[in-house]
Amino acid sequence: MKRNKYIMLGVVLLVTLTMARNTEGGITAVFKQEEPMPTETGAKAGLLAPPFSLTGLDGKTYSVGGTKEKATFVSFWASWCDPCKQEAPELNKLAEKYKDKMDLYGVNVTSYDKLKDAKAFVDEYKLTFPIPLDEKGTVYALYNGMAFPTNVLIDSRGVIQEIVLGIMPEKELEKKIKKLIAN
Repeated sequence: MKRNKYIMLGVVLLVTLTMARNTEGGITAVFKQEEPMPTETGAKAGLLAPPFSLTGLDGKTYSVGGTKEKATFVSFWASWCDPCKQEAPELNKLAEKYKDKMDLYGVNVTSYDKLKDAKAFVDEYKLTFPIPLDEKGTVYALYNGMAFPTNVLIDSRGVIQEIVLGIMPEKELEKKIKKLIAN
């Protein structure tokens, strides 16, 4: 009989440890519920990222869209863009730091740029992440691009979590990346 009391006490303790009290005094489970997958595609947070494939400066094909093992960060840029020049070294550091958890693609919108200038930019800033070329500007248009840089944060399920127009301080951008890869 005493043994049953100890077993029951252990079960109650275990259940209590897996529950937490909310601010109103009720009990809330600690388990995280998965958000339902969106079914709509579009260039907006909460929607599936529009899929695309582009050829990079290295001749390889890079694809975005659908479920992946890692999160994806897409930065649309042009070589003449001063904010892009400011952001390039930061993106290089972040791409290296999070390479195991996130793919970073620096999409050069070549329709607004010159290929030789894009290559010079990559050399000058010693960019180590893939540089796909959007030669006709169709992918930039697909993502409703309206400023350089335009950064798109896509989780591993292929859902856009955020679109950032322009640059932001490195620490703030890194905070957004940490949140992205935690999903």
